[in-house]
Amino acid sequence: AICCLGEDIREIFKNALNGVVSEHKITADLPQISEHDYNLRCNQILLHCVNKMRPEIDNLIKKYGKDRIGIVIGTTNSGIQEFERDGELKYAQFGNPAEFLAKYFGFTNFYASVSTACTSGVKVFSTAMKLLNSGICDAVITGGTEPMADLPLYGFGALEVLSDELTNPMSKNRKGMNIGEGGALFILEKDAENGIEILGLGETSDAYHAATPDPEGEQAARAIQIALNQAGLTPEDVDYINMHGTGTVSNDIMEANAINKIFGDKVFVSSTKPLTGHCLGAAASVEIAMCCEMLTDNPEHKLLPHVYDGVYDDALPKIKLADKNSSTEKLNICMSNSFGFGGTNAVIIMGKRK
Repeated sequence: AICCLGEDIREIFKNALNGVVSEHKITADLPQISEHDYNLRCNQILLHCVNKMRPEIDNLIKKYGKDRIGIVIGTTNSGIQEFERDGELKYAQFGNPAEFLAKYFGFTNFYASVSTACTSGVKVFSTAMKLLNSGICDAVITGGTEPMADLPLYGFGALEVLSDELTNPMSKNRKGMNIGEGGALFILEKDAENGIEILGLGETSDAYHAATPDPEGEQAARAIQIALNQAGLTPEDVDYINMHGTGTVSNDIMEANAINKIFGDKVFVSSTKPLTGHCLGAAASVEIAMCCEMLTDNPEHKLLPHVYDGVYDDALPKIKLADKNSSTEKLNICMSNSFGFGGTNAVIIMGKRK
């Protein structure tokens, strides 16, 4: 993974635990790509992640062959910034990042991008699981990538949902969200011997409004319940929830209601978007990567903190916000929420493999 917090998941997780706040832009030097059609920042982010996990990918190719590995990548911007600069239509295609990775490795199986607004980084896992369970693929490389781009910044500005200060989710003083950039890649195998297990996925749609979620969070809560049911879990089994937590007025109302309906104020929750910014189509993938690291390399069971001004909005139902000192007696199961424009809701539950 890569984002403003670091160049790999361990650095990102360490800085997130410490509540490090910085500009929400990647400052690392990204690798260049020789092919004209694919030398885009979104693909450079992916290639950086590939280079961090190249031995694992090479082993995957030896194990299954290039005809049995799929690619599913989430994005909302793709190469829109470069398209506006050069007018090259290929740059603006949502499928460009997945096509790039497939051709880079010489894979001949299924590849596709997923673009469902801010749920893209969860829905890639849903598509990947279908590929594995149907027998189309033996393994899938999946995740999300998102570069900064002017078009979405202007769009969110027009909607008046951007904050000129650090995003402040669940605060009475919240003003909106900050945009970030980042990417994360994962290897999924149906019968992996170790790693994190995907226990449940829940997907619903509000059909409420194009750009505003249902304030009651009915379908968001239903997505949570579907994920719990698929995992065979009760709310009490979940040890931590990573919220979508954008810091906009409407998202926080909806999400607090959805969480409270299922969990009350019994489970620690936090939003990491004040630390990473909202990475749009890659947001969920970056957050899921942090949850995986929290489950695997975290002997003290520390939780990702909710960084805000501490002035909880009493108009919201109560939820249990984690801080920099929060930890749990057990930390085996995490849930990550993602919600997006068009009323798209996606929830993933992951746990330590037993």
